Amino acid sequence: MVFLVVLVIAVAVVVLVMRAAAAPGRPGGGLGAPRAPRRPRPQGPTRPLAPDDDPEFLRELDRRTRRDDGSPA
Repeated sequence: MVFLVVLVIAVAVVVLVMRAAAAPGRPGGGLGAPRAPRRPRPQGPTRPLAPDDDPEFLRELDRRTRRDDGSPA
């Protein structure tokens, strides 16, 4: 029984040591290896941030506000 408890504790210690050595972003992690700078993400096409800047939204809003005969509501 004692052997099993010692084995479980040993496995837990090994797992914690491996995690600490593999975490380069944490202080003390990565065994002092400097962290490589990340590359900036490529910028995709940007969408309008507000609805009043979106031409499709404005067209839909204009269509909704017009009556069937074409006059404004």
